[in-house]
Amino acid sequence: MTQIDFYTHVEDKLKTACALAGKAHARGLRVTVFCPDADTAQRFDRMLWTTPPTGFVPHCAPLDPLAPETPVIVDFQGEKLLNDGVLLNLRPDEPPFFSRFQRLIEIVGLDGEDRARARERFRFYRDRGYEIRTHDLSKPANPQ
Repeated sequence: MTQIDFYTHVEDKLKTACALAGKAHARGLRVTVFCPDADTAQRFDRMLWTTPPTGFVPHCAPLDPLAPETPVIVDFQGEKLLNDGVLLNLRPDEPPFFSRFQRLIEIVGLDGEDRARARERFRFYRDRGYEIRTHDLSKPANPQ
């Protein structure tokens, strides 16, 4: 069953997503970052070129010829899923294919609408029997 983690009270969702994708890559995990649209995917792609500042997180789009060998896939369509490792969801709704992944990461910002949508996703997963872990990033004891 998919392990689900909610990271809450996040000031900058894309920055946190970059850090989590980099951390997963450093652990040898394959990651799909599911963005809400092409513009966000492009911004996230640019951010991964500089995050971390002294390193590099190999990434590309799902249709890139190197995608089958690339550890981080930045996607906004969800039509060509290349791995079943970690799904990092940046969309407001639950991904219809989340259960094929070993782990799902949800990032919740400070915005009231974002938090309300996250509560809906939380209930959706919980009502289907998934165990959910939460990580409050407003507390310094919970590192990313």
